[in-house]
Amino acid sequence: MAVDIEVVALVVTPVHAFEGRPADGPAPDPFPISQETAEVRAGKGLVGDRYFGHAAHKDAAVTFFAIESIDGLGERAEATATRRNVILRGFPIDDLAATRGAVFSVDTGRGPIRFQVTRPANPCAWMDVALGPGAFQGLRGHGGIRTTPLDDGTLRVGPARLTLPPKS
Repeated sequence: MAVDIEVVALVVTPVHAFEGRPADGPAPDPFPISQETAEVRAGKGLVGDRYFGHAAHKDAAVTFFAIESIDGLGERAEATATRRNVILRGFPIDDLAATRGAVFSVDTGRGPIRFQVTRPANPCAWMDVALGPGAFQGLRGHGGIRTTPLDDGTLRVGPARLTLPPKS
């Protein structure tokens, strides 16, 4: 099954700004770096991202988030503040959290890149700081997914095609 989607943003953040307690506030310059393209490396993640090549994150190196998940969180909620890597529109990406091990591909015009679903990207209490009060609760079950990239390639913002394997 193939679905036309839009990659709304690609977020590559070199530092981890949300450490400690949310009540203490984020580290200086907590805002993610959104870019037009991102280089993907199999088994490692997005070049320049804080989780790139880290053994502890190799099975969760690239996160996906559906922008529709922030609907209803308030006008000020900014999807890039979730710090998820690939923010897309047009597909309920959270539905794939139940299919751990499943492989899907995203093609933004430079060839398909496969990703393997490893687990949900559960929201944390920092979401109330980053997106506004109530976001932590509002994103439960809608925080995105964590994946392992299986191919090298380039993602870019804009129209894309997400392909799921045929159901057996």
